[in-house]
Amino acid sequence: MHKIGIISDTHGLLRQEVLTELGNCEIIFHAGDVGEGDVLEKLTRIAPVYAVRGNIDRESAKLPESIAVKLWGFRFFMVHEKRRIPRHTSDWDIILYGHSHKYEEKHIGSQLLLNPGGCGPRRFVFPVTMAVLEIMEDFSYTVRRVELSDAGASAERGTHPADHAIPPNIQMIIEAVIRDTERGKSIAEIARRNRISEALAEKICRLYVTHPGVDADGIMRKMGL
Repeated sequence: MHKIGIISDTHGLLRQEVLTELGNCEIIFHAGDVGEGDVLEKLTRIAPVYAVRGNIDRESAKLPESIAVKLWGFRFFMVHEKRRIPRHTSDWDIILYGHSHKYEEKHIGSQLLLNPGGCGPRRFVFPVTMAVLEIMEDFSYTVRRVELSDAGASAERGTHPADHAIPPNIQMIIEAVIRDTERGKSIAEIARRNRISEALAEKICRLYVTHPGVDADGIMRKMGL
């Protein structure tokens, strides 16, 4: 049996639980938004790593936008954002992506589409997750969803748990952030004006900018609220 660790959206935080789960893996896939720090260096000490560039990763990281590789009889394709998966996907057996911080596993015929979720800082109401793919000798496979705890994460990253808390008046805040975004305000100014963390302001702005025509209700749905 072969084990492949699949992670995404570490954003500079590599939890001890993630390292433990990856300890018995022969290959590691990272679906982007690696973040600052020595995340990839630590991962390569465990096993060979395939990683793609996410929207927060600088070009200086020299990560490819997509990867196609064949391992143990299976053809893998990986990209950070689901919307960037090519229209014609028949060449691949397993398609990996990240970006949303939300675990997703879909089987379309014999093809697997898998988002391991985010295993870095917790984002809003989404659980912190990763996946382990186990390939059997008969060329079948199983996917194990791994849900991680949030214990110690804030101390590891040097942030306060409230950085990602959801205010009770979130819909009104989203509407205000949309207006400020349209006025060209910076993330720091938007956060200050609306009394929210920069992490929350950045998330709302990114969802608004990358989904043309979306309104506050749509952003709330995408945030899982």
